[in-house]
Amino acid sequence: MSESHIAVLIPCYNEEMTIAKVVDDFARELPEATIYVYDNNSSDATSALAREHGAVVRFEPRRGKGNVVRQMFREIEAEYYVLVDGDDTYPAEAVHELLKPVITGEADMVIGDRLSNLTYRDENKRAFHNFGNNLVRFLIHLIYGVNIVDVLTGYRAFNRIYVKTCPITSQGFEIETEMTIHTIDKNWRFAEVPIVYRDRPEGSESKLSTFSDGSKVLLTILGLFKDYKPLVLFSLIGIILLVIGVILGITVIIDFLNTGLVERFPTAILAVGFVFVGLLAICCGLILDTSVKGWRKQYELTVTQDYMAEARARQSDA
Repeated sequence: MSESHIAVLIPCYNEEMTIAKVVDDFARELPEATIYVYDNNSSDATSALAREHGAVVRFEPRRGKGNVVRQMFREIEAEYYVLVDGDDTYPAEAVHELLKPVITGEADMVIGDRLSNLTYRDENKRAFHNFGNNLVRFLIHLIYGVNIVDVLTGYRAFNRIYVKTCPITSQGFEIETEMTIHTIDKNWRFAEVPIVYRDRPEGSESKLSTFSDGSKVLLTILGLFKDYKPLVLFSLIGIILLVIGVILGITVIIDFLNTGLVERFPTAILAVGFVFVGLLAICCGLILDTSVKGWRKQYELTVTQDYMAEARARQSDA
């Protein structure tokens, strides 16, 4: 596929120190691709510099990386997409390795892995970022059983069907987590390509808040766990409540067997309440799981229809 069918997507907020170099680097590596810079209410010269260096500049007024990526996916038409940050931390020369599995049809999404070769650990000087990456990776492995090395990387490549059917609800930096979990849940093919990470140049400031955005990422994981695997979540909650109810109820039953009286009436009511709510949680999980399976089937049909429409379009072009 020609590089003219490739769109490079660069979400930006106050990146005047680095955006010109990022645009130039990707223009050098993909000379026929279209480079889009989406300015997210920058107060500096980000958009002007990007335009001067040949990028197509658009604006997204809603603050947050998730909002920017959502609008990019909606508006931009291409065969293949490259998503990269505008802070010059990701090497443009690695873009060919990222695109290769997508173009050959081996993967629907390719992740630029900063962690395998330890360059992120060595280059990133912000406290707790490595810990946060490992925590997110552990939780996704625990919940979904899939071991993805770099969940939070901002350097990715996609094919068109993935981009046009990816439901994005995130507003901020939790967007990478949402896309990763969506890929796992919907059985999209993915690959990881190790890349060399470099820290921001001196004077350039990260927009990522370690604790605020980190907590949003964790809440996103839990929220998507509820949305994608409700039976597991609500069954776990139900079993815990049932166990507590049984433990409380055993003491009441033992007293009744010994005395013939219910001496701990409040405890008996509490035990029944825990058992009832536990059973109710399991029933909710079963109902929601049926709903999720129905949505997943409908999603599969939608993706299949998109593939068929794309095949027909290629045949007509030929």
